[in-house]
Amino acid sequence: MNKFMKRLTISSVMQSMCYGFAALLLTASCTNDDTLQEGKQKKTDTPTGSTVFTGISQPEATTRTAILNHTKGAGASVNWSSTDKIWVKDDAGTWQQSATATIPSAANQSFAKFSLSGTYTGASHDIIYTNKAVTGSQPQVEIKATQTQSAPNNFDHAGESGDCGIATGVKHGSGYNFSLNHKASYLCFIPRTNNEYVKRSKLIKVEIMSDEDIAGTYNMAADGTLTLASGGSKTITVTTGSGFAIDNVADDMSKNATYVVVAPGTHTFRIRYWLRNTTDNPEGTIEGTVSKIVTLNCTAGSIHDITANLNPFDYDGDKYYMWDAQEQYWKGYEWNLGGSQPTLMSQSASSDYPYNSSDTNNRWYNESYPGYGVSNPATHTSCKDLPNSNEMSWYCMYGEPRWDGDELWTTMGHLYKGGMWFKKKAVLQAENHYDTEKSADNTTDLRTTYKSYSNMNSSINNSGLPSVADANKYFYLPALGYYYSGQLNNVGLISYYWSSSAYPWGSFGACGLNFDSGDVNVGGFSRNFGFRAEALQ
Repeated sequence: MNKFMKRLTISSVMQSMCYGFAALLLTASCTNDDTLQEGKQKKTDTPTGSTVFTGISQPEATTRTAILNHTKGAGASVNWSSTDKIWVKDDAGTWQQSATATIPSAANQSFAKFSLSGTYTGASHDIIYTNKAVTGSQPQVEIKATQTQSAPNNFDHAGESGDCGIATGVKHGSGYNFSLNHKASYLCFIPRTNNEYVKRSKLIKVEIMSDEDIAGTYNMAADGTLTLASGGSKTITVTTGSGFAIDNVADDMSKNATYVVVAPGTHTFRIRYWLRNTTDNPEGTIEGTVSKIVTLNCTAGSIHDITANLNPFDYDGDKYYMWDAQEQYWKGYEWNLGGSQPTLMSQSASSDYPYNSSDTNNRWYNESYPGYGVSNPATHTSCKDLPNSNEMSWYCMYGEPRWDGDELWTTMGHLYKGGMWFKKKAVLQAENHYDTEKSADNTTDLRTTYKSYSNMNSSINNSGLPSVADANKYFYLPALGYYYSGQLNNVGLISYYWSSSAYPWGSFGACGLNFDSGDVNVGGFSRNFGFRAEALQ
């Protein structure tokens, strides 16, 4: 382990003087943070994994110490600032706070001098670095749930945000020397992208979510172990003012390296990179997230470099179909082939949509209707392998749908957000909440009997994202809107997904699942709508 050493000299006179030196070295190891967010529909061009580097150190012993010049996987320097203070236990066992640091050389801020009141004659004295006043025998530190960074690759907020450490000052001549061991852990986020929408955005904050407390007020034991005392928080947010640039294809710490202090421990994080884009959403400015999930052993005194590719998921514009049509809604008129397919809700309807069963591109819906009460499954590739109406009812009623109004995605050349999380089929099956032959009432077969389902539970909008621990139990469906009479509607707000089942009460209906931010429904819809035809997980 490479150690960061600080020398402290305390004179034996009534007003004691402390001297400190600073240096920081890092070692590195790697892990992967570019795992796709669980449940997302994956594309074959998803970027390859990237690397997490972890450095071991014992940084400065002050309340405002700045960690500077950090290089990914290499090293950093740590400087004193004029506002730095330390705590030392005197002969009477009382914690005394130093005066602010005196830095003799502006050119070498790794050396600082501190003065303390009290008497120091022991062979050794305990030393603490914390951002909280020591008012009794139990030192504490506050790892803050809200942290602020003033500029890219600038960790001068470390001490203020919760950096902490312990040391023993050992008698040396007329004073004392010590080597400080820091007991907080540190993350350094280094994002990149080759996505044009993200390049035109700003990184305005990073939100770190865990199923365990990672911030709050912690007691510091004699060996530096941190134990939560009060105010625990499972989320830390570091804000970046007006935002950092994110227009780099390769890692570039000078553009956007963002730091945070966290409590030590092995944590699984959902890391939400918040972006602000003012140019690529049809409605104007859009703020949203690109999320990653990573597990790290956040050891005390360690800096963990986390790289991530912030490319949002892109959804094709060619998955809209009339029910069980042979070809997609805009076959022959695709937007990306120079066709007339509308890609914005503000665009007028195109007259090139399918009008009737004589459509030369085979885009008209399946008109089959064997009669009331008879199962009528899809037969064409577009819909035959989709969940049937019974299966969709289980997603609706037992899938614990959760609206996510923040996660960013793209479709047809524009940036959007909004979609729903559902439990995966395998999870529903394990919970005995899934059946192909019967719907969610465990009685009705929707393939032969008319019934609709509606889930308007308040938790849809209020429960938030799936917990970090349960993230892999859910999959995500974006609100991709729909086409009707050649016009695009409600992208980012509402979505409709076809099932493989026609509804049994008439020749014009088929079953589908639809949702918005407040409810989920399974019912019958006219077959001539252009809904999404995609398998559910």
